[in-house]
Amino acid sequence: MSSHSLEARDLVVGYDGAPIIDGLDLRLPASGVTMIVGANGCGKSTLLRTLARLLKPHRGSVLLDGSPITDRPTKEVARIVGLLPQAPVAPDGISVADLVDRGRTPHRGWLGGRDRRDDEIVADALAQTGMGAFADRTIDELSGGQRQRAWVAMALAQEPDILLLDEPTTYLDLAHQVELLQLLVRLSRERGTQVVIVMHELNLATRYADHLVAMRDGRVVAEGAPGEIVTVELLREVFELEAVVVPDPVAGTPMVVPVDVHRG
Repeated sequence: MSSHSLEARDLVVGYDGAPIIDGLDLRLPASGVTMIVGANGCGKSTLLRTLARLLKPHRGSVLLDGSPITDRPTKEVARIVGLLPQAPVAPDGISVADLVDRGRTPHRGWLGGRDRRDDEIVADALAQTGMGAFADRTIDELSGGQRQRAWVAMALAQEPDILLLDEPTTYLDLAHQVELLQLLVRLSRERGTQVVIVMHELNLATRYADHLVAMRDGRVVAEGAPGEIVTVELLREVFELEAVVVPDPVAGTPMVVPVDVHRG
């Protein structure tokens, strides 16, 4: 279990004066994997960026350990909270190993420099994501899926207590999606890292989440264990989707099966 807490209180965030998140309250669980789901444009990514202090609220606040996150030194926050955004951009010509090594920046002194522990953590992050064989390649040489795994390795090398990921399975085939989610679950279990994931694929979210947050129109509609909150009514309200909910035959978690309302 992480020793840190992260929460949003009466959060209002938007662009050009139009609110995307409007009066949102959310306290993240101190342990486990939290998945945030909702239709496109509901504010999931905006919420994640605000929790990571990349966006400034119009009203309300994000609290880290009970105090406004904006009051904490940047480097201190970076040692606690890590963010993997949806479309990260790497410097031209950077190698995979150098990209992953950048995850160690918050842990270094003002003069920089790396030590043996940094090397060990970078090597471990590369191994866990299956990117060890690509360490000397440049990011530009990689496929979309390999590139995504390199960014995940960088996030792991940062060793944050709270790790926020915005749709990290983008560009990955199904086998690598499952492999990555299993890795993040293991990270949560073994290291006590709070893992928070904005997820597009609902059935993967319900299978791997300990805690599910469902959003619509910038607000939290429901939250709790997937087995407690994923209902036909919730799917209608959040996704405007007609579906049935059945037990996953492998995991026993809720599985959403859309209904073809035009057939019949």
